[in-house]
Amino acid sequence: MNERQPSPQASATWSQSQADTGTSAGSGFLEGTRELAAQALEQAAEKMRSLREGMSGTANAAQRSVHHYAGATSRYIADQPVRAALIAAGVGALIAAVVLWSRRRGNRF
Repeated sequence: MNERQPSPQASATWSQSQADTGTSAGSGFLEGTRELAAQALEQAAEKMRSLREGMSGTANAAQRSVHHYAGATSRYIADQPVRAALIAAGVGALIAAVVLWSRRRGNRF
């Protein structure tokens, strides 16, 4: 029963030492987490840059293709106006027939 109790000053010193150790460990953990987050953000940014570059090339190719076909269509209409008008009328009649047919089928059910 002669256990010796540590003095309040020794207890305070020990507590402070433990707090400092915990703070150091917490700081190290926080710094490691920050580094991982920064790496993840950098990887995401790099992927976005490469995706943007890829989409830019695809968009430019699509735009060139649309301009090419628009030019070809304009030339065809200018060279063959009667034939172009007949084709447009035929496509319009076909679309109208499909719409009328679908409406009639819808009314039966």
